[in-house]
Amino acid sequence: MIGRLSGRLDYRGIDHVLIDVRGVGYIVYCSERTMAALPKVGAAVSLYTDLLVREDLLQLFGFLSLVEKEWHRLLTSVQGVGAKVSLAIMGTLGPDGVGRAIAMGDWNMVKSAKGVGPKLAQRIVLDLKDKAPGVMAMGGTVTDAMEGAVDAVIEPADVVAVPKPTTNAGAQAGALSALSNLGYAPAEASAAVAEASGVVPDADESGLIRAALKLLAPKG
Repeated sequence: MIGRLSGRLDYRGIDHVLIDVRGVGYIVYCSERTMAALPKVGAAVSLYTDLLVREDLLQLFGFLSLVEKEWHRLLTSVQGVGAKVSLAIMGTLGPDGVGRAIAMGDWNMVKSAKGVGPKLAQRIVLDLKDKAPGVMAMGGTVTDAMEGAVDAVIEPADVVAVPKPTTNAGAQAGALSALSNLGYAPAEASAAVAEASGVVPDADESGLIRAALKLLAPKG
């Protein structure tokens, strides 16, 4: 299994790139958002990858972070969601937006992606809502731990650091744990933390807890 590629960006297509790793060219398909974040042709590049294996097809998909890769894996586990639809959702919302939409049960956000109808959007939210907190809590910690992953294909002269997620994932994870200890259901807690994080993106753990508790407080 190819878990990461690091090398030189040789070619950019509409939805894919060609990465040269020690003289071997790998075609990697990416979302629009990831394509926009990649450097120019000739520059060093590093992407986490997921390999799709079928009887008549081998395809690599590339991601800037392990959070993005994990959402792709979960999205494609939903009936009716193929790799193309998953990349469309990721390109429209980004990994953080996908997490917020699913945690809050906002299928209209998911439906905004090309090729996603209302029924499929609802199915995605329903199937993945309980898994959202775990993915949202990954943040940069798992990325740091995977820097030396044994399944990586590395070009020593060209390796660049994979961009770290910019969200306050550690604070989100702490806030989720605190709300769970207070007796809130996982889905309820994750939705509140996701919404609070969107309102105050730079808040620390205590700030997120306070903001989430305000959202959870009975109205009226």
